[in-house]
Amino acid sequence: MSLVAKFTFNPFQENTYVLYDDTKECIIIDPGCFTQNEKDQLVRFIDEKNLKPVRLINTHCHLDHIFGNRFVAEKYNLELEIHKGEVPVLEAAPMVSANYGIPFPEPSPPASKFLEEGDIVKFGETELEVLFTPGHSPASISFFCKKDKYVIAGDVLFQGSIGRTDLPGGDFPTLISVIKEKLFPLGDDVKVYSGHMGMTTIGAEKKSNPFLQ
Repeated sequence: MSLVAKFTFNPFQENTYVLYDDTKECIIIDPGCFTQNEKDQLVRFIDEKNLKPVRLINTHCHLDHIFGNRFVAEKYNLELEIHKGEVPVLEAAPMVSANYGIPFPEPSPPASKFLEEGDIVKFGETELEVLFTPGHSPASISFFCKKDKYVIAGDVLFQGSIGRTDLPGGDFPTLISVIKEKLFPLGDDVKVYSGHMGMTTIGAEKKSNPFLQ
């Protein structure tokens, strides 16, 4: 059985996830750790659980999801994995950071591995199916654990809301279609771990999310 640990980091209150199972292998998704205290918090959890990070992955490459990419990559000797369509977003991050007036002292390393829909991300005894879920960003990907019934959805779907579509590469009709065609069929009891706010379920969002009625 795999477990999901959430950490809320940086001025954007972004959710960073560490996924791990009984083998003690883990993957780090969207490390948004910005301050030294946030970096220490992430490392302390990994050390206390005696985990071995084996993969570093971004659901998408908006600023708040990649602040800690270089730190994690160098700390644990990991290569960055993203969808190839997010490369322009990753490369634009320092400029976007400057536009927000936020210092960006540790630019992300370039990605050296690329994930596509249908790929299987493995760690320990856990498998995650890669889903292509654009709309909030041009090539966002989500990760579905069929065995343990959860999806790491980035900024695609939130509790009572959806990802914003007014950023470069965003598209509202695409996002709505992705949620209904890629996420809804996963099952009402599937937990949704989003890039912001709390955990929800597919069933709850089908029933009451105002954007999806």
